[in-house]
Amino acid sequence: MSDTGTREHPHGEWSRILGYGVVGLLAFETLSGLAVLWLPFTVSTQITVLVHTIAGLLFLLPFVLYQVRHWRRYRAVPMSAMKITGYLALLSTAVASITGAVLTWQAWFATRIAYGVDLAHVVSTFALLASAAPHILTLVVRARRAKRTPAVEALIAAQRAFGLRTTFTLALLVMVVGALAVAYRPVDLEREFPEDYSYVYGKDRPFAPSLATTSTGGAFDPRVLGGSKSCGSAGCHSEIAAEWAVSAHRWSAMDAAFGRVQSVMAEQNGPESTRYCGGCHDPISLFSGAKTLFEEDLTNQVGHDEGVSCLACHSIAKTDVKGNANYVMTAPPRYIFELDDGPWAKRVSDFLIRAYPREHVSTLSHTMFKSPEFCAACHKQFIDEEINDVGWVQLQNQYDNWRKSRWNHPDHPEKTVECRECHMPLVDSTDPARGDEADYNRTKDDGKHRSHRFLAANQFMPVALGLDGAREQAGLVEKWLRGEIDVPEIADKWRSGPAVPIELVVPEEVAAGEQVDLQVAITNNKVGHDFPTGPLDIIQAWIELTVTDQDGRVIYETGATDDRHFVEPGSFMFKAEPVDQYGNLIDRHNLWEMVGVRYKRSLFPGFSDVAAFSFACPATLSTPGVPDAGGVHASIDGEPTRSDFGLEVPGKVTELRVSAKLMYRKADQFLIDFLFGENSGLTAPITVLSEDTATIAVRAGD
Repeated sequence: MSDTGTREHPHGEWSRILGYGVVGLLAFETLSGLAVLWLPFTVSTQITVLVHTIAGLLFLLPFVLYQVRHWRRYRAVPMSAMKITGYLALLSTAVASITGAVLTWQAWFATRIAYGVDLAHVVSTFALLASAAPHILTLVVRARRAKRTPAVEALIAAQRAFGLRTTFTLALLVMVVGALAVAYRPVDLEREFPEDYSYVYGKDRPFAPSLATTSTGGAFDPRVLGGSKSCGSAGCHSEIAAEWAVSAHRWSAMDAAFGRVQSVMAEQNGPESTRYCGGCHDPISLFSGAKTLFEEDLTNQVGHDEGVSCLACHSIAKTDVKGNANYVMTAPPRYIFELDDGPWAKRVSDFLIRAYPREHVSTLSHTMFKSPEFCAACHKQFIDEEINDVGWVQLQNQYDNWRKSRWNHPDHPEKTVECRECHMPLVDSTDPARGDEADYNRTKDDGKHRSHRFLAANQFMPVALGLDGAREQAGLVEKWLRGEIDVPEIADKWRSGPAVPIELVVPEEVAAGEQVDLQVAITNNKVGHDFPTGPLDIIQAWIELTVTDQDGRVIYETGATDDRHFVEPGSFMFKAEPVDQYGNLIDRHNLWEMVGVRYKRSLFPGFSDVAAFSFACPATLSTPGVPDAGGVHASIDGEPTRSDFGLEVPGKVTELRVSAKLMYRKADQFLIDFLFGENSGLTAPITVLSEDTATIAVRAGD
């Protein structure tokens, strides 16, 4: 600006449309930028972001034209404080414009804005205020202090008109923001329970017997916690979304076994009872009020497809280690157009999330998520009198197993191994969420994120459901169960090798005809909680032992499965046998009837157990139908034989070869047959977790 007149414009830049147009746009950009920086997250603020962006792009060309002409006209003016502030204003505006253009490109085409560019954009805004304001005010004050002549009066009038026109431009843009904010109509969400919703446990506990609740105490529209696919389709969290899409968290409600058990529970105890399961397996349906009377499908479509969705996990505000889904769920704030249909609506909402990520990050990323206590809300379970009509019974409890184990060293993270370090190992990443300086051993620029595959112990259901990537997931689960996946982050904290190794303890030599005693030692080496863990009424882990002679003929075996996929009775097995109040076995996962266990066998972290086996060592080889001379029990090709008369067969047993395997499967065949029918053809895959072999020399009997 200058008070030097021109032939076309007696009062210089004060009278030019380009001048007050550029300054008006600049004033709006400055004030709207500060509004976005300081005002709370609202529809108006988001509209401001959009108008700020559009106005900023429209500002670029006029600004360049104005500044080029302005500089050429006044470059010869002697250097002064006013000229210095003008140059600083020019530089600040240029930096703000360039960084704004870069941020716009990143928010529209990339996966996140660069926070260094964003910082430069903000700082340049304050620099602009600090330089442009003195530059303009100096000219105004100088005119007011000058001797009043017709020329000065005309200049003051021009300045006054300039101020009014600039204010009008600013006000017009502010009105555009206000009009758009008023015109915007968000998607109408249902926040009330169905009219016939059953409050069987009282109106103050609408989600009981689950301990889960919402921050409002009321219902959530299923869309509030749904829409996980958009996290990947936006291009931002595509890596994480792909991992989650085949994880147990994703199909926790889709799980066919869960659906069948839920139906049985509803038929027996009423639909409301299934809320007990919903807090962990199906939170979207639970909070939308789907688990109630007169509902044919207790899991609504959004919940069925997403299970523990991205937002269901990331919107938990508070947890308690009591378990049974004892957490408080909040309704995450949604950006405008985020729930609207149509490609442009999604494009704009994605742009807003990236251009204005403060609310997205602050509400969906918390240090709490990193703690085992967060996991404890669901990975700890009990039933009480409200459910079984008898009293309190502890069910699976991974959290307290870990808390009391050798893996937990409070206040010493360098010694501790936590849930996420095992089940969410670090992977190389281009995700915007990569890096984390909150962990003791990480930085914000480490280029990694925590895998959302949540590898654990179910390699059956993703394949049975036919999910995309199920085979890969199942293969990784197999490797995880065997302890074959390296986790460099904690490599110095645990041993290499199988997660649960076994070791054969056998005699070096036995005499033909005598009893052979051998043992299999099983050690919970790397598991952070009991092995096995989870619902031990359906999980099976057992020892398969096979003894052959030097020619491969079976002498003794146990732990084999038959052609109907049942494990041989009497096998050494880790399991639990829960019972109801009448002493009946709980074998259909009907845990709501459980009052205790009549038998349980599992391994605490770092502990070992021993399986003992005995059999008689034969003296000679036998063939089918021809008994051996020793009259001892043996087996040939898996078929037992016995001698009742002496008939020598050429050849003697000179060596016993022992093979032991620790086997695992997620669901026993009885439950699968009950849930899906004996002719379904379904069976849970069996994983060999670890194995060992040994050789025993056989000497002639005394």
